[in-house]
Amino acid sequence: MASENAIENLEDFAALEPFFRIVQEGLAGLADGEHFFDLLAEDVVVEYVVSVPGYPRRVEGRRAVADLYRGYGDAMVLAGADGLAVHHDTGTSVVVLEYAVHGRAVRTGRAYDNHFVSVITIKDRRVTRWRDYLDPVAVFRALGWPAEPR
Repeated sequence: MASENAIENLEDFAALEPFFRIVQEGLAGLADGEHFFDLLAEDVVVEYVVSVPGYPRRVEGRRAVADLYRGYGDAMVLAGADGLAVHHDTGTSVVVLEYAVHGRAVRTGRAYDNHFVSVITIKDRRVTRWRDYLDPVAVFRALGWPAEPR
């Protein structure tokens, strides 16, 4: 039975599947859910601390996160994720995930290899807060920004 708050059309997020899998692996036994979005509390707060221009710095709510990620495949398609390291502080319910994702930029066809650190707070077996750090230069290289001189 699907939750009334379930995110519809999960196939819209196929470009992010490797990311979803590595996060689910990192949070296994700590947060419940059949899919990445199920791990998130309805009122989750996601902060992109180190990010790229034009990306929001803060997103509130599971549906808002889904809306943001729905168009990801228009820019990047991930082929894999690895390098998972999990650091769990049971006293504070904070989990730090370190991982890498690999794929291609849709427009340029360039390789995309990025490393992330995600600081995640869990309450009642759901992610309530997520602070994300990434390498923006990896995004710029894949997208071809700024344009290289001819």
